[in-house]
Amino acid sequence: MSTLTTPSKEKKRKSYASNQEVRWCPGCGDYTILKQVQTLLPTLGVEPENIAFVAGIGCSSRFPYYMDTYGIHGIHGRAPAIATGLKTSRPDLSVWVITGDGDGLSIGGNHLIHSLRRNIDLNILLFNNEIYGLTKGQYSPTSQKGHISKSSPQGSLDNPFNPLSLALGSRGTFLARTMDRDPKHLQKMLERSYQHKGTSLLEIYQNCIVFNDGAFEPYTNKATRNKTSLYLQQDQPLLFGENNRYGVRLDGLKPVVVDLQEEEVSADELWIHDESDKTKAWLLTTFFENNFKDNLLPRPFGVLYSEQIPTYEEQLQIQIEQAKERHGKPDLEKLLKGNDTWVVR
Repeated sequence: MSTLTTPSKEKKRKSYASNQEVRWCPGCGDYTILKQVQTLLPTLGVEPENIAFVAGIGCSSRFPYYMDTYGIHGIHGRAPAIATGLKTSRPDLSVWVITGDGDGLSIGGNHLIHSLRRNIDLNILLFNNEIYGLTKGQYSPTSQKGHISKSSPQGSLDNPFNPLSLALGSRGTFLARTMDRDPKHLQKMLERSYQHKGTSLLEIYQNCIVFNDGAFEPYTNKATRNKTSLYLQQDQPLLFGENNRYGVRLDGLKPVVVDLQEEEVSADELWIHDESDKTKAWLLTTFFENNFKDNLLPRPFGVLYSEQIPTYEEQLQIQIEQAKERHGKPDLEKLLKGNDTWVVR
C-alpha cells in the first residue's frame, strides 16, 4: 500500500496507459488484466510517477511497456529481487511485480519465496497459464501432470506447483486467486491486493489462447462454472452451485461437500470463511486437490488468507535510525577504512 498523497488533479485510465502498441496474441488474457489494472490505478490516489512496475521475462513481463509509470523490464525470474531493492530504498513508491508461472516459479522461485517471507510491501501479480508462452509452449512448473507439450511429448512427469500453497508455506501474508475472464472479480482482487500493507500475491488464471487454450475452461464456462468455482466472502459460508445448492462443512480437518437440497444440513454446520485463519487457508489452497462427493471439485477464488504484520522496509527504517543514534552521522570514508588494520609482512 502506498502512503503517498492524493493526485493534484483528476486522473483517468489513459493517464496510466503508455502510447506503446500492445503486442500480445489476439485473444490473450493479458489484455483483460492490463485493462483492469489501468482502470483501477486512477481510483487509488497515486500519481503515475509514484508507481513502478517491475517484470522479468515472459509474455506477462511486457506489462511495464504499456504503463505510463516507471517500469523495469528485468531479467528472467529476478523481478522480486529488483523490486525488493527498489521498495527498500524508496518505501514511498507503490511497487508492482508482474510475473508468470514460468518466470516466477521456475528460475525465479527462490526470489519469490524470499520476498514473501520478508513481507516487503509489494503487489505481486502472478499470471498463471500453466505453460511457457513466450518460448513457444514448453510445460511450466504449474502444468498438469501428463500435459503434452513441445518439451514433454509423452506427457509431463512433474507434479505441478500449487502457487498459493507455496506462498503460504513461505509465510505469505496475503494470498488471493482470480481469473482473467471475470473482470469484475479481477478488479476487486487487484484493489484488495493494493490495500494490503505487505507482500500480496494475486494468482491470476490467464488463458494462453495459442499454447494452452481452455486450461481453465471448467471455471469460466457458463455450463460448468457454478459447480466448479467457489467464490469466497469474509464471514460467509462456503456455498457454490446453481442457487448455492452445495455447501462445504468440515469433518475435523477434512472438507466435505454437502447437497443442501438433499441432505439435512443447517447453515450453522457449514464452513464460515475467515481470511485470518491460517489453518483453513492451508486447506483452501489444496481444496481442489481433494476428491469430494460426486467428484465435485470447487476451486476457491477470492482472498484465501490475509494477515497484517510489520513490513520489511518499516523494520529496516527503524534499524537505520537506531544505528544513526548509536554511531552518529554516517561517514563513508570511515566505513570503507573500517576499525581494524593489518600489517602485511
